[in-house]
Amino acid sequence: MTKIKICGIKRLEDIDVVNTIHPDYIGFVFASFSHRFVDKEKARLLKDKLNSEIKAVGVFVDEDVERVAELINEGIIDIAQLHGSEDNEYIKKLRDKILIKSADISIIKTFNTDKEKDYSIINDSVADIVLIDSGMGSGETFDWSKLKGIERSFFLAGGLTPDNVKNAIDIVRPYGVDVSSGVESNGIKDPMKIKRFIEMVRDCYLS
Repeated sequence: MTKIKICGIKRLEDIDVVNTIHPDYIGFVFASFSHRFVDKEKARLLKDKLNSEIKAVGVFVDEDVERVAELINEGIIDIAQLHGSEDNEYIKKLRDKILIKSADISIIKTFNTDKEKDYSIINDSVADIVLIDSGMGSGETFDWSKLKGIERSFFLAGGLTPDNVKNAIDIVRPYGVDVSSGVESNGIKDPMKIKRFIEMVRDCYLS
């Protein structure tokens, strides 16, 4: 079954919702320029309330490798998602500093389809898994046929909503889907949209 990640969690109310509806992953954004930004202490508070079966992903943009590793080693996040210009050397350094290894994924590297003309850089990434987006959290869909050159499992992001996620899964067959603005109303996570998004994904596998 396609995995589900709800990104941009920043309120205790959001944690209550995901604990009830139970996606596979949630995301804390540590990029200070984002309106979804949470600091270390806020993330710690939210993680303490999160169902332990849901993995917490920290989203970073060109962050110091020591700080990323610290958040994982302190148990504030389970997985690092790298959304900037981090290369394979950065990923290797980060992996060496991670003391607590997640059972399935420790490092996700995000790639922008508008920037990558040669998909070998995606296929050759040493990250545990990659995430394909149309931009820096643009919230816009893109031509999914572009993904045919990707030869590894990936998360799909970019403009996904409860209305289009079933079609995206049918066409792309991703390892997982990642949504943020598509389950918000007025910039705040909408419980009904989150619930419907998850229902749409899981409905793909009902016989």
